[in-house]
Amino acid sequence: FIKKVILLWLFLLKRRNMAQKVQKFGMVLPIVLLSYFMILLDNSIIFTSTVHISQDLQMSATLLSWVSNAYALTFGGFLLFFGRMGDIYGRKRIFQIGLVIFTVASFLVGISTSSTMIIVMRAFQGIGSAILAPTTLAFLMDAYRGQQRATAIAYYGVTAGLGASFGLLIGGLITSYSSWRYGFLINVPVGIIMFCLTQRFISQSLRDKDLVLDWWGAILSVITFSSLVYSINGNVLRWLSGVICVFAFVTFLWIESHHSKPLMPLSLFRNGMRSSAYIARFFFMSASMSYFFLMPQALQRYFWYSPLQAAFAFIPMTLTQFIFSLFVNRLTQRFSNVFVLVLGTVMNLTGYIIGVGLGLHHGYFLGVAIPMVFIGVGQGLVLGPMTVEGVSDTKADEAGAASGVVNTVHQIGGAVGLSLVSLLTSSLSNPEKMIVHSQQIMLIYVIIMLLASLNIYRLKSK
Repeated sequence: FIKKVILLWLFLLKRRNMAQKVQKFGMVLPIVLLSYFMILLDNSIIFTSTVHISQDLQMSATLLSWVSNAYALTFGGFLLFFGRMGDIYGRKRIFQIGLVIFTVASFLVGISTSSTMIIVMRAFQGIGSAILAPTTLAFLMDAYRGQQRATAIAYYGVTAGLGASFGLLIGGLITSYSSWRYGFLINVPVGIIMFCLTQRFISQSLRDKDLVLDWWGAILSVITFSSLVYSINGNVLRWLSGVICVFAFVTFLWIESHHSKPLMPLSLFRNGMRSSAYIARFFFMSASMSYFFLMPQALQRYFWYSPLQAAFAFIPMTLTQFIFSLFVNRLTQRFSNVFVLVLGTVMNLTGYIIGVGLGLHHGYFLGVAIPMVFIGVGQGLVLGPMTVEGVSDTKADEAGAASGVVNTVHQIGGAVGLSLVSLLTSSLSNPEKMIVHSQQIMLIYVIIMLLASLNIYRLKSK
């Protein structure tokens, strides 16, 4: 049924060629994209619901930030661990466990009655997402080969961007016309449907009995990522958290370099193009997550928009991202994957430059909408190519680990980038100064992303 809906939608858009391609992919691609869209949607729904959540549960600004951070920490911290578990115990089995955890956690978030409950349940939900995200990408690598795999991964990258954008709109609609709780409760029937579709259409991958789960690597990766974010965003003993982060990270690298079957094979980073793709994705998400989190607040505080108006204010970005993402596959075939990546990064950079230069006092159209158009074009172009470069030339037994690294960089980049921007702008009470200074930091993030993308271009030109 879902496959038919997608095909009908593509035909209505007169995208017959794309519809034929989707039909050739079978049901694996629709299941993967819908699952990934679901977990990304939940993350961005929070952005337009924070005011109402704080009012309903009487949460301070510090506690409120942990509703997002708790999810990001467990999501990013456990990605490597569960990516490897899929290699060892079979991806279908692990994926279905993730669906159960995510669905139950979504229900508990939706019925939360206190700040403690929602923070703990968001962390629990992040564990479910940490199982689903790397497994979905590994499904694509198992099911498709050659150009079909590149096309499927391109659609996966597009979904990563659209999930964030549409999450704002859906969150604004739900919060304005009903309750923020329904944004999470809706995952319950969706999760049940996805579980049944997985059981029916996805076959179990072969278990690698030679692989041994790297428990110490898993524990240290969680400690490293959690202490890193807390050292930036925490209030008490931040210096101690920083020391723990450094010690855990060094120990983690030592264990991974000596383990026979490491959680994160360091060989993944020996390929210069893959390493540059990880850097590009980290800083892309640092900028994007900061923008999605802070701009809705600035719009509500400066223009006095409602949550729904702030969500609809993102339409210039959402539409351009959606439109240009449809052409990514065609552009990569016509030019090259890395050319599209560099082009998208330049467009992204242009959007932040315009946003910093104009500011909110020039009005919504010039100060927000025009920059959003460029940022949306950039986001639509870069996510697919970055994902392709991040998993390129990986061995079959490293598919889950490589997928885990891509998603780990994605989540940790967003959490670290947002924490750093929030720290550096926390003293600014004026909403325009806050968003302009924030975009200046985001601009630095995107410049680093551009340098990493150009390095991929340089290496491929050799």
